Amino acid sequence: MGEEPGQELSLPDPLQSADGRPIASVEAWQRQRRPQILTLFREHVYGRSPETPLETQSQLLEMTADALGGKAIRKQVALQFKSGDSRLTINLLLYLPAAAQSRPVPVFSLLNFNGNHTVYPDRAIRIPTGWVPEEFRPAEAFRGARGDSYPVPGILARGYGLATAYAGDIDPDFDDGFKNGVHGLLGVPGQRQPDSWGTIAAWAWGLSRIMDYCLTDDQIDHRRVTVLGHSRMGKAALWAGAEDSRFALVISNNSGCSGAALSRRRQGESVKVINDRFPHWFCQNYRQYNDREEALPVDQHLLLSLIAPRPLYVASASQDDWADPEGEFLACRYAEPVYHLFGLKGMDAVRMPAPDTPLHHGHIGYHLRSGPHGLTAYDWRCYIDFANTHFHPAGKTKTNE
Repeated sequence: MGEEPGQELSLPDPLQSADGRPIASVEAWQRQRRPQILTLFREHVYGRSPETPLETQSQLLEMTADALGGKAIRKQVALQFKSGDSRLTINLLLYLPAAAQSRPVPVFSLLNFNGNHTVYPDRAIRIPTGWVPEEFRPAEAFRGARGDSYPVPGILARGYGLATAYAGDIDPDFDDGFKNGVHGLLGVPGQRQPDSWGTIAAWAWGLSRIMDYCLTDDQIDHRRVTVLGHSRMGKAALWAGAEDSRFALVISNNSGCSGAALSRRRQGESVKVINDRFPHWFCQNYRQYNDREEALPVDQHLLLSLIAPRPLYVASASQDDWADPEGEFLACRYAEPVYHLFGLKGMDAVRMPAPDTPLHHGHIGYHLRSGPHGLTAYDWRCYIDFANTHFHPAGKTKTNE
C-alpha cells in the first residue's frame, strides 16, 4: 500500500479484512474491520483489559472557585474503586477556567509522570501517598517541577481546562509482577495469560476512568474532552482513544515505538528494546515479535486508524531520533485511507513538513517541533489551535472561549 516506504515495509492494509476482502464502506469498517484490528492489538500488543465489575464512586476532596488569582476553578477528586476487599484510589486534579462557573468548558485529559503536585507550583495540590520514582523524592521538593510541560495559565487563558492524574496511582511504572495498582485490584494471582494486559493498557484504563468522571461534571463540556499523552503516556493515550470513542480528540506527543511510530521501520527504539527495558508495559505475546516486527499482524498506522472519524494529532521532535519522527509521520499517512472512507481529509501531506510548520488542514494533524523529546508550550499551542478548528463551527474558530 502507499508509496515506496510502505511497500518496502509490507504494511498491513487497514481497508482489507482478515479474509482478504476489501473494506469499501463505513458500515463494513465499523462492523467488521475495526473490531478485527482492536482484537489483534489486544491479543498481540497491549493485552486484554479484564471486565471485572467494580464498585466505583468519586469524592470531591477540595474545590476552590478563585484559584490562580480568580482565573481558575481548582478541584481535587478521589476516584475510588473497590473489588472485594481490594481498593484503589486515583487522585484527579482539575483546573478549569473561571468561565466554567457559567457554562461548560472543553478539557484536555492526561496522565502525569511524577505526581499532581509537579504539574503546577500550587501548595494546595495533594502529594501522592503511594509509589513515586526515587529521583522525585521527597515529593514536597518537586512542586511545579514539571510545570514547563503543563502550562496551566496558558491553557486556561485559551478557554480550556486541564484534568490530570498521576500514572503511579493507576499502576506503578516498574516490573512488580503485576501485583500493585489496578493490576492488583483486578488481577487473579497466578492466572495471567499471554494476552493479559500490561501497564500501558492499565494507564489507558485510567484515562477512561477520568472520562467517566468528566461525564458527571456539569462544568465540563462532555462532547469536547481530549485525551493527550507524552512519550509512554502518549502510547497509553492512543490506546485509550482507540478503545474509548467518548474522547473527542486524541493526541500523541513523541510516543514513538508501540505508540505512533511504525514498528517495522526498526528506527530508534525497537520492539525488542522496549520489551527488554519495560517488560511490564505490554502483554507477554508481544515478546514473540522481538526482532520480528514484520511478523506482527498489525502496525501502528492501524492503531491510528482506529481513531477515525474523530480528529487525531501526532507530534514529533526533530532531535528525538529514539521516537522515530519519520515513522510517526508515515503512520499518519497510512492511516489516511480510513479517514477518506469517512469522506474526511487526512493529513494532506506526502512528505514530512519542515520543523515548526504544523499541518492543521485535515482530520489528522501533525507537526515536527524543533528540539528534543519533550512536551512544550509550543506543542500545547498547536494542540489548542487544532482543537479550536474541530471544536468550533466552520468560520468561527476562537482563541478564547
